[in-house]
Amino acid sequence: MAKTILITGANGQLGREMRRVLDGDINFYPIYTDVDELDITNASAIEACLASNSVDYIVNCAAYTAVDAAESNVELCTKLNTEAPSLLAQAAAKHGARFIHISTDYVFDGTSCRPYREDDKVCPASIYGSTKAEGERRIMEIAPDSIIIRTAWLYSPHGKNFVKTMIELGKTRESLRVVCDQVGTPTYALDLASVVASFVASDLWQPGIYHFSDEGAISWYDFTMAIHRLAGITTCYVLPCLSKDYPTPASRPHYSVLDKSKIKSTLGIEIPYWEDSLRDCIQRIKNNA
Repeated sequence: MAKTILITGANGQLGREMRRVLDGDINFYPIYTDVDELDITNASAIEACLASNSVDYIVNCAAYTAVDAAESNVELCTKLNTEAPSLLAQAAAKHGARFIHISTDYVFDGTSCRPYREDDKVCPASIYGSTKAEGERRIMEIAPDSIIIRTAWLYSPHGKNFVKTMIELGKTRESLRVVCDQVGTPTYALDLASVVASFVASDLWQPGIYHFSDEGAISWYDFTMAIHRLAGITTCYVLPCLSKDYPTPASRPHYSVLDKSKIKSTLGIEIPYWEDSLRDCIQRIKNNA
């Protein structure tokens, strides 16, 4: 029997890649919702949705992700990143649905010198990171049978993201400055969507917090250089700069590589190398796919 999956944030980067993974698979019956179909900040709306649908899984792809804007939009960021996941967790627990929530590397301050493990103490350095960390805490308190997947540097052919921005700027500017002292790992949203689907498909449900990004570790500068090379952009000169020379309202982790040993052993998967996934994404952008 097909598993019924309620997807929130279905028009976002990850939500749209969930469609690509789930559509056409007879093992899944997805219900795609975004703000127009389901207000996840409204407990009554969530209750009505679950009361009228026999949902096996809830996958929360919705979030407030404008990191800098969050510093001056604390109320909205808190509502979407802390309160809404809490409401979804409550509904999942009440209706017997399994809950998968997507979180972020920003729950860490980035002062580590080794990849972050799931059991490392959270220490967010921004409003965005703080609201996501509190969202995690509440979910595990309300519905400890949930799965939380922390990810980083998400990109896709859809919406606004670093890859698409660097391609556009590379085509329109003669030069760019990009920080070289912030190190992490990009995550292709399609790879993350496949992992979410693997958790749903698996008969072994092991709740807890997991880390997922693609393999490898690079700076934003290195990432930009690879984006331009794979996109065939040769007319833009990319210069490395330090974070102190490019101040932003929100503090960014200087090192946020995630240790993915747990998710690899749990699901028995191999994770793609970041550049291979980037190549696939850029080809899809070129093909408008």
